[in-house]
Amino acid sequence: MRQLIPTGDMARPVAFAEVPQPVPGPGEALVKVEAFAPNRGETFLLERPEPGWLPGKDVAGLVVQPAADGSGPGAGTRVVGHPPHGGWAEYAAVPTHSLAVLPDGVDSVRAAALPLAGITALRLLRTAGSPAGLRVLLTGASGGVGHYVTELAVGGGAEVTAVTATPWRGERLAALGARVVHDVTAAEGPFDLVLESTGGPNLPAAVSLARPGGTVVWFGQASRTPATLDFFHLLGGPERVTIRHFHYAGAPYGRDLDALVRLVDRGRLRPEIGRTEDWARTADTLVDLRERRIRGKAVLTTGGTR
Repeated sequence: MRQLIPTGDMARPVAFAEVPQPVPGPGEALVKVEAFAPNRGETFLLERPEPGWLPGKDVAGLVVQPAADGSGPGAGTRVVGHPPHGGWAEYAAVPTHSLAVLPDGVDSVRAAALPLAGITALRLLRTAGSPAGLRVLLTGASGGVGHYVTELAVGGGAEVTAVTATPWRGERLAALGARVVHDVTAAEGPFDLVLESTGGPNLPAAVSLARPGGTVVWFGQASRTPATLDFFHLLGGPERVTIRHFHYAGAPYGRDLDALVRLVDRGRLRPEIGRTEDWARTADTLVDLRERRIRGKAVLTTGGTR
């Protein structure tokens, strides 16, 4: 089968290779991949790929071989999955605990845009608690996670201020009901909940906007710049602020994937897909994703998507 493998070349970060079809473990289904969605974090890993690492965590397609242990969906079932790796291929072995069945109303392209970003948004808001009535500040809001957090939080009754680099990247967030600003310092606090994903100087700036007794959840460092918090400066800001570290990872993912799929099917969650391409153009798409030339998610199709 064909699979995209890392090249170590930032200009052309992946290339096709002919490899053996994966052999699923007892609790894995073999999925014929119809669509997959890269994440910006994967573009960073592609700069210095570890030996043997195969990218690909967000896939949608068709089960062609059910799990040998009897778990999970049967042959011919349309699914979305979140494997640990190897999803940028014609076939992927996916643990059944990280699969969800797709309803007829959700196509493979929208489904592929859900896993990592959608699971992160769900778990982030679950960690923070009910958003109803809260004033929420969200940094790095223009990526896939930001769009899902904004739509879910606004839908749950929060007043959201979203920070994006440019007006273009904030257009849909404003349409979803967020107040959009283009610098953390332009946000009008105080905020009950701060969701910070950029690091660098934005983290201490965001912390200073939390209300006394408020919560800051730090869930990323998209700027790739370490953050420094000055204890004495912090004393001049909110009292008793709680700062929490968050990372989405931890299987099983199937329950959250099923929740996301149902939200999409009911029209309560609408993935923003900034680009859909044949997977022959994956390398170019990865570069544009890394350089922030794509708003929302990018999805690559292998042919025969439904």
